[in-house]
Amino acid sequence: MKKEFAVIGLGRFGGSIVRTLAEEGMEVLAIDTNEERVNEFALVASHAVIGDSTDENVLKSLGIRNFDHVIVAIGDNIQSSILTTLMLKELGVENITVKAQNDYHERVLLKIGADRVVHPERDMGRRIAHNIVSNNVLDYLELSDEHSIAEIAASGKMTGKSVIDLDIRARFGINIVAIKRGKEIIVSPLATDIFQNGDILIVIGADDDISRFERKVIQ
Repeated sequence: MKKEFAVIGLGRFGGSIVRTLAEEGMEVLAIDTNEERVNEFALVASHAVIGDSTDENVLKSLGIRNFDHVIVAIGDNIQSSILTTLMLKELGVENITVKAQNDYHERVLLKIGADRVVHPERDMGRRIAHNIVSNNVLDYLELSDEHSIAEIAASGKMTGKSVIDLDIRARFGINIVAIKRGKEIIVSPLATDIFQNGDILIVIGADDDISRFERKVIQ
């Protein structure tokens, strides 16, 4: 069965979620107070409606509690974001993801029942910074404040050596979870697997350990 999603707030962040979910073939209800934005997504989302998410009657009329996941992507209005999240929780929505403006906003959202809080601008800024600092870091995804998954291009000095030759886990405390080699993905590479020119390593570990590995082995 297709999952049903509702996205509240059709700014840049919420709009991108609606488009991506629709492209994945999901049922998406798009909600915003701005008629122009709603009209923009009328042909993208399964349904697009003008509505005030801080009005409990509006949420009930939309059958919001029946959706598998609701994403609150309200822009700068922190009060509306908090009130909406609180009402969604009280109405029994099982999965609620909310965009936060800052750390204080996040703490409040988590206390009132948000299942997941995201900081799209901050997180994207960190990813871009990592990519700018090193030509070898192709992508960076935070798992927590201290741990991440990174895609790192293997250096020439690694070519011809095996995983065990470099002893990456023991030396740096990080794990290679996969190697991308052209269109092939080698999941959980063996200790005897040999690195080839053009390999991309997908590693997981503490941010400091990933940076140390990137400085000492990759550069």
